[in-house]
Amino acid sequence: MSSTTREHLTPGQRLGRGLKYSTVGPVDVTRGAVGLSVDSVRSSAAWVGDRYRRSKVARQLREELSSAQQVIAAEVAAAQEVVANLPEVLQKARKPRRRVRPWLLAGVGVALLAGGAVTFSILRRSAQPDPSPLPPSVEVTPKP
Repeated sequence: MSSTTREHLTPGQRLGRGLKYSTVGPVDVTRGAVGLSVDSVRSSAAWVGDRYRRSKVARQLREELSSAQQVIAAEVAAAQEVVANLPEVLQKARKPRRRVRPWLLAGVGVALLAGGAVTFSILRRSAQPDPSPLPPSVEVTPKP
């Protein structure tokens, strides 16, 4: 039994085989040369397309990079301004402030205590039930 599977040669293999065998040589040499040329053109076209896409992406990246550099430069300038003004801000923070007078604090404390006492008494009164105006339904004094 023989195999009917046919082997497909690459253009390079076909060129090599064409140079090796003289009988089918001219046909294989021609097919191999054409195949290598087609592969070369296909590869070159892919390379050119890749270069074009890379240049387009690189141009976009350059634009984004320049805008990012501008933003960073603005942020650095703002940070430098804050750092330059830092000694003045620290001096202002260290200035002695007026103290709240002790009698004012005592007055606020007394007012809070008085308000709490009033609130407590109001809540206490509202928690007690009002006496009913109706007579009791059960006798108050039991019979012996």
